Amino acid sequence: QVQLVESGGGLVQAGGSLRLSCAASGSIFSINTMGWYRQAPGKQRELVAAISYGGTTNYVDSVKGRFTISRDNAKNMVFLQMNSLKPEDTAVYYCNAALQTAWGARVYNYWGQGTQVTVPS
Repeated sequence: QVQLVESGGGLVQAGGSLRLSCAASGSIFSINTMGWYRQAPGKQRELVAAISYGGTTNYVDSVKGRFTISRDNAKNMVFLQMNSLKPEDTAVYYCNAALQTAWGARVYNYWGQGTQVTVPS
């Protein structure tokens, strides 16, 4: 079994910062891409940021220059540093990992349970 556990969400005033963390544990052979998605009420889940095993990153345009994704491969963790937060960043943030549970196994996507980020207007 594989588990992804997020932490670090909360309520922060506009202009403030939060740091999200996600730890993957269980039967993991290797993790390819890790990422953060978010889903606001009444909206579809969207990719916020992703990072490859080698450190290549990509971001949705609305967070470029404000959010930074990073990972610790040795600890199977991914982080999202969120600065200059805006009310439109309010959403449930989900951690995602594309990983293999054994050598040669198919790559599957796994999800965390989500953590709420609220930025009041």
